[in-house]
Amino acid sequence: MHFSRREILKGMGAAGLSPLLLSGCGSSNSGPPPLPELPDYEWSGPLGWEKLFEHGVASGDPLTDAVIIWTRVTPEAPQPVEVWWEMALDEDFLERTAQGAVTTEASRDYTVKVDVSGLLWGRNYYFRFAAQGRWSPVGRTRLAPKGNGAPRLRFGVCSCARHALGYFHGYRHMAERSDLDAILHLGDYYYEYGDDPDNAEQLRSPEPSHETVTLDDYRTRLSQYRRDPDLQELHRQTPFIVVWDDHETANNAWMGGAENHSPPDPGCEQPCDPEGEGEWSDRVAAARQAFFEWIPIRDNPGQKLYRTLKYGDLADIIMLDTRIEGREQQLGKRGFFPDDPDLPDQILGPEQEGWLFDQLQNSRAKWKVLGNQVVLSLWTIGPGFYGNDDPWQGYKARNRLVGFLRDNEISNVVVVTGDVHSSWAMDVTIDDGSYTETSRDAAVAVEVVVPGISAPTGIIEEVAAIFGLEPHVRDYDYERRGYLILDLQPEKAQADWFLLDGVGAEEGNQSFWAAWAVMDGERSLVKKDGPETPNAETPGPAS
Repeated sequence: MHFSRREILKGMGAAGLSPLLLSGCGSSNSGPPPLPELPDYEWSGPLGWEKLFEHGVASGDPLTDAVIIWTRVTPEAPQPVEVWWEMALDEDFLERTAQGAVTTEASRDYTVKVDVSGLLWGRNYYFRFAAQGRWSPVGRTRLAPKGNGAPRLRFGVCSCARHALGYFHGYRHMAERSDLDAILHLGDYYYEYGDDPDNAEQLRSPEPSHETVTLDDYRTRLSQYRRDPDLQELHRQTPFIVVWDDHETANNAWMGGAENHSPPDPGCEQPCDPEGEGEWSDRVAAARQAFFEWIPIRDNPGQKLYRTLKYGDLADIIMLDTRIEGREQQLGKRGFFPDDPDLPDQILGPEQEGWLFDQLQNSRAKWKVLGNQVVLSLWTIGPGFYGNDDPWQGYKARNRLVGFLRDNEISNVVVVTGDVHSSWAMDVTIDDGSYTETSRDAAVAVEVVVPGISAPTGIIEEVAAIFGLEPHVRDYDYERRGYLILDLQPEKAQADWFLLDGVGAEEGNQSFWAAWAVMDGERSLVKKDGPETPNAETPGPAS
């Protein structure tokens, strides 16, 4: 069935999805600008092979008038390929809004990434690509609202997808939720590890079979991930907003090294590579290039990952890079006191830290959502004794951030975090004794931590129980995989966790675990009886 553009716009208005209109347009009456006259796709050469678009389509980093659309072609012969793209208000592509053509080649691994701008007709779009007479699947995307154009926002939040150790059932469940505005992926989108047949938890073999180190390695691993049907379908249905954590490069990464890339001994002969994994700077450059080729993220000078996506008056989505951009080397102790004289200073770096403080202080949005890789709240294993040096508590920068939120009275900050493959609801506190079970108003923000999509927990029950003794830890599940839905409304921000019965091929049933919310103007979580209802005022999924 086809609806005219007038009917589409009328329906959008009835659903509360106000179209973005140009004022004036040469007339005294405001109205939607006319759709452009666009050419049709034509191809007279031989038909390309069936797997030309085997990696599907994706979109990401929505703005109020622009969005990234992505695909990859897999040509039979290694030669440049011209790729047509188009966007429309309907999935039959009778009401097209933008069109173009680009050429891709081996130098960018045959990926196609288009920043489609100047979109004026509404928030909901469909897109597709064509090459060598073949059409890609149809993708569905959503722009960010403008001003008060959205009374409610819903985001899927996830992290830590280790392909070899489980199936991506959580992605499949999120793909079935057609009311999501975007997916916030908080890192460990893929894992660098090689094949480990002795690992009883390994269910699928990684490609390549060895650890990813070179550009070709990272591209091959990303290619395998993007052939996964559940991840591919979620990308097709919903735009992504992605940052990376450590496993997109190497375990426990920091700006100058990682687990197998310790700073070289000054006495060794250069280049110094004791683990046989190459120079760290080369590995980061390779990983960064592959990431920007395969992820629908907007290109920028220096390929920085930290950025803000503005969702009208309701939310600023502030995505951080706590891993590579400015992080100093970890302390190297699994238990330490916060006044340890060797505690490193920076987890963001001075430039990103200043940028973050500016974003927080100058935001005019109701909610400030920090998309963050590692836990900001405190995990203690005894009075005044911290239990992990990799998260924020292992850096002096944590005190600056929480102090900045308190001293500037910045409210409505929701931190969403990945990394630890487990679920936590916590109040973010200053470690000065001011926060207790009877003085929860001393919190400065709230934090909700998502479990892994498939990566197993590294926290044993006894340790989780010790962490959970602190009053700022409101709830936790240390074992199950899954995802959460972040629902933002003017009066509250609510996190609803959905956890899985397992990640094996025959598992993947989800169930609601817990709901915690923070009310407008408050800084502490309150428990809710059940999840928020889905938003019915959104278009159906792409067929």
